[in-house]
Amino acid sequence: MAGFVGILVSDPWLQNQFTQVELRSLKSKFMAMRGPGGNGSSIMVRDLAAEMSRMKISGDGLADEEKDSFLSHLFPNLDVHVDFEAFLRSAESSLLGFAKAYLKMEGHIGRKNSSSEFLKAATTTLLHTISESEKASYVGHINSYLGGDDFLKRHIPIDPLTEDLFEISKDGVLLCKLINVAVPGTIDERAINTKAMLNPWERNENHTLCLNSAKAIGCTVVNIGTQDLVEGRPHLVLGLISQIIKIQLLADVNLKKTPQLAELVGDSREMEELMSLPPEKILLRWMNFQLKKGGFKRAITNFSSDVKDSEAYACLLNVLAPEHSIKLSGKNVKDPLERAKLVLEHADRMGCKRYLTPKDIVDGSPNLNLAFVAHIFQKRNGLSSQQKQFSFLDATQDDTQVSREERAFRLWMNSLGISTYINNVFEDLRDGWILLEAIDKSSPGIVSWKFATKPPIRMPFRKVENCNQVVKIGKQLKFSLVNVAGNDIVQGNKKLILAFLWQLMRYNILQLLKNLKSNSCEKEITDADILNWANNKVKDSGRQSRMESFKDRSLSTGIFFLELLSAVDPRVVNWSLVTKGENEEEKKMNASYIISVARKLGCSIFLLPEDILEVNQKMMLTLAASIMYWHSKKPSEDKFLASDIETGSSAEIFCNTTVDDSASESSTDDGS
Repeated sequence: MAGFVGILVSDPWLQNQFTQVELRSLKSKFMAMRGPGGNGSSIMVRDLAAEMSRMKISGDGLADEEKDSFLSHLFPNLDVHVDFEAFLRSAESSLLGFAKAYLKMEGHIGRKNSSSEFLKAATTTLLHTISESEKASYVGHINSYLGGDDFLKRHIPIDPLTEDLFEISKDGVLLCKLINVAVPGTIDERAINTKAMLNPWERNENHTLCLNSAKAIGCTVVNIGTQDLVEGRPHLVLGLISQIIKIQLLADVNLKKTPQLAELVGDSREMEELMSLPPEKILLRWMNFQLKKGGFKRAITNFSSDVKDSEAYACLLNVLAPEHSIKLSGKNVKDPLERAKLVLEHADRMGCKRYLTPKDIVDGSPNLNLAFVAHIFQKRNGLSSQQKQFSFLDATQDDTQVSREERAFRLWMNSLGISTYINNVFEDLRDGWILLEAIDKSSPGIVSWKFATKPPIRMPFRKVENCNQVVKIGKQLKFSLVNVAGNDIVQGNKKLILAFLWQLMRYNILQLLKNLKSNSCEKEITDADILNWANNKVKDSGRQSRMESFKDRSLSTGIFFLELLSAVDPRVVNWSLVTKGENEEEKKMNASYIISVARKLGCSIFLLPEDILEVNQKMMLTLAASIMYWHSKKPSEDKFLASDIETGSSAEIFCNTTVDDSASESSTDDGS
């Protein structure tokens, strides 16, 4: 395939207001306004506000007269036809105006968190600014962890004062390797295209592999497409790097990796509460636990305003590393900048990396303060190393299979683009709201929102009502829910929650397969259809492998799925890297390669190599269905969407639909 150019706009300023994914989404909506195939009647300016509202492009919080006012300002003559560029100006202006009106109405102007929450939901990215301090910090992290990489050593160290980071990221290699630093083994590096000069196809493959792998470790990549990374768009690249580094730094902030965290709680009930917290909250709890030892009176509730005076940092470091303290303590220094400088010097003596400057502390930079505290935790957490006091921890730890399934379902649900990030499915789904959102993504319109209660929910019976509707819809969709009630979800019944999520995941992928143009108006897609499709594709390619079922033990060698991937795209598998799968080590190498090749192709999947080695029936169906979905969808897309479909970005194109690559490709069933 030739290099993908994307949608071009004659006005460079207007082009820069949108990512390529956003341009494709808006182009799709513009064509839809003009009728079937985009060949209907043209649109007049005076009709644009109503059409944009109908297509959910402009904010519903803006009154009709305000929308008309925006258009009148842009177009003095309302009786002219609208072309695509005029439509773009309307979308940009309308969304920007709505953002300002919204923030003013909520009284949140100047409060970064509130505006970012709103902007996350908008079709257009309105603020394309980056923090130079964050860029410098992340460059330092990359220089430290990737400086010894054989391929990247010609680029590293990167100068944080230049734009080199974004230039180097354009081939996708740095981002893929950074993901492997954060979560080792996520990407089989044999699947990364590494050579001095990559062609456009190879760059797109690397970025597709990067985005699908980023989703598989928990990053949110909504509104990021491969072309945006190829172009090195600073705000998108830096945002992705920020998430990857955060995942790396918080990797040990959990009871599985650091069982000593049990010291923070007194009984099993508190333990369950601790296990349900996101890593950032656990880190705050740990910090307050250590500060209490040092006699610190205030409770720290955030990594911004509560730490900007450096007093908490001074106390924390004195508790953790008193031997590195100096006579002139932070408490005796009145100047905040000087106090912050002393804190960082203390951290240096502990061997901690500098993720921020004294000014960053004083300014209350939340991302950099979080990184700093997380690194302190990694370096010296100050918790007891005695295991005897953690005896009750064993009873609360999930077995391996439950933990692995929870991980897959959690990552899949987060990929759907729902409003709340899920940290633990057993805790975060208990009020029913997120489950209703996920159901609505899979079957739009099926949820009765007027009978649902949105969090925060203080009355327990409202949670039960939400979960009762979840169960009711599940039965309507023919899920197996014998003797299951809404209260089982409210109580956090792990077995039932996993069973429900599996059926929802399977329903999602089967519906997406059914809804493809090539399958429209046909019978329901079944597990047997996916099995037969996979076997036929391999047979038609001239190969001999075959699977009898998704429990076929021969699948553990990996050969069948490699032949299936090669059948749908002959160039994607490098057979010189494939083993015979005759022993556990060879099987594991093949399994790792399969997952990375599938993601490189465009499949957004959440299984682990162990799932292939153990022939996990559910995950085998997921993998086969993902490949089938990608292959079946590719030829039927509109021409201006084709490149992103081929490179795996379809998940982010349709902002207001459920046609989500990431959702689809991790959804299937064991045929029960």
